[in-house]
Amino acid sequence: MSGTGISVDAMRRIDRLAGVPLCFLATLVVKLRDLVRRKPPRPIRRILFIELSEMGSTILADPALRKARERTGAEIYFAIFAKNAGSLAITGTIASGNVFTIGTSSLWRLAADALAFLIWTRRNGIDTVVDLELFSRFTGLLTGLSGADRRIGFYRFHSEGLYRGDMLTHRVIHNSHIHVAKNFIALVNALLSETPTVPYAKTIIADDEIALPVRRGSAAAREKMAAQIGALAPQRDVSRLRLVLINPNSSEMLQQRRWMPDRYAELIRRILAAHDDVLVLITGAENERGQAEEMAAQCASDRCIAFAGHTKLADLPALYELAALIVSNDSGPAHFAAASGLPTIVLFGPETPSLYKPLGRPTIIYAGLACSPCVSVYNSRKSACTDNVCMQAITVEQVFAAVTSVLKTQIREPA
Repeated sequence: MSGTGISVDAMRRIDRLAGVPLCFLATLVVKLRDLVRRKPPRPIRRILFIELSEMGSTILADPALRKARERTGAEIYFAIFAKNAGSLAITGTIASGNVFTIGTSSLWRLAADALAFLIWTRRNGIDTVVDLELFSRFTGLLTGLSGADRRIGFYRFHSEGLYRGDMLTHRVIHNSHIHVAKNFIALVNALLSETPTVPYAKTIIADDEIALPVRRGSAAAREKMAAQIGALAPQRDVSRLRLVLINPNSSEMLQQRRWMPDRYAELIRRILAAHDDVLVLITGAENERGQAEEMAAQCASDRCIAFAGHTKLADLPALYELAALIVSNDSGPAHFAAASGLPTIVLFGPETPSLYKPLGRPTIIYAGLACSPCVSVYNSRKSACTDNVCMQAITVEQVFAAVTSVLKTQIREPA
């Protein structure tokens, strides 16, 4: 465990070492329960989606959530790690009262919240659970023991090493050749299927099914954000400047996704030199403030501001609506920006944009090395790489050219 809670590697070990035997035992319990009950399933009234660990995936799952609600008329619920819950506010699809959060500050908190989850699903009459996680044994246990009549998720079939019991009523094949948002739609299609198939879901998923509607925030929120930015740049009239956002960070889960800080600093210097009407904000979380301040200091310009730690997740739509574009590693903010309609330039390396690029029409920069992508659902998204040449292969010239192209052809209406 780390000072901020259970580390990602610790969660992986727990999921493997404890998850396998627990899933085996839980399968016996669920099979016996289903055999004894022999009741017809309840009507689809309350659907719970589970996606715990990736904030960006809450955005990628939004088309599936909306399809489930529109096609069934059911009330939609969501379970997520507490530290990621703010990401659900970006789209506004899930009512805040329908969200269950699980803490990760300690193993005891994780276990206590897991037990509380099983009580919560029964109190809320959850009749259907859709497990969005890619072969997580923890969410497999939550799904299997939830008491729901319908339990939909990805199943390993003949894949080795992905065992998480047999507690699903609708077993869906995970397709590593189509975008993950389409995989999420496949889960919903399995739920909507009138006849059982092996595997689910034998359907065609069109590109327009994963379109993400642009959600606009309030004028008051934008004014508040503009005032906050202006306070950090009192010597400039922010209203006359275009905002370029730089997100140089990524989650702890896959730090190989990060482009080098010195290249971000060089990119910022080039942007400022070429565009005297641009103000650059270096964004990030509170624990990334120090890195942002160091990067801003390297740029030595009053048009470059360390903005990390100055916003909460709920504030991001207002920031994105004021901005001209964002440059980001492959991480949650790239997906949040896409939900706001912000032109997005995303740098990919150890992960593939074919599966995880933001919805909409982002600009993707990807070297495509022979070893990329090196992470997938089959290795728990953990890479052996200690030298991310895939990110080093992306040059400042490439990214600067993409930024210049967006700034020249930008057609977004001002907020």
